Amino acid sequence: MSNPRDLGKLGEELAVEFLQEKGYRIIARNWTYRKAEVDIIAEVDAFLVFIEVKTRSSTDFGQPQEFLKSPQIRRLVAAADAFVRQSRRREEVRFDIVAISIKNSVPDIEHIEQAFYWF
Repeated sequence: MSNPRDLGKLGEELAVEFLQEKGYRIIARNWTYRKAEVDIIAEVDAFLVFIEVKTRSSTDFGQPQEFLKSPQIRRLVAAADAFVRQSRRREEVRFDIVAISIKNSVPDIEHIEQAFYWF
């Protein structure tokens, strides 16, 4: 896939399907707060889960989840805090990553629960 934006959209669609099959209820997609965008917000068990989707067509330069850096994590945490306050949610919050590698049109999906913590 030549366009990174198309690859990202495909990855998000694959992640939503994957999560729904695992029993997650998607409550928001591409939720923005200031300069941050949360790819997927979902509920599962007693958790409100903020999910970052990282999709790559190659792992030659690293695994998809390795491309999530500290500044982006800080923005995601700020966005999650804003979402919780605005929606008055009371569940425990968790941050997950769905890492997707697509080789020869075949996706390999890794779900990393509690990928980082809310400080």
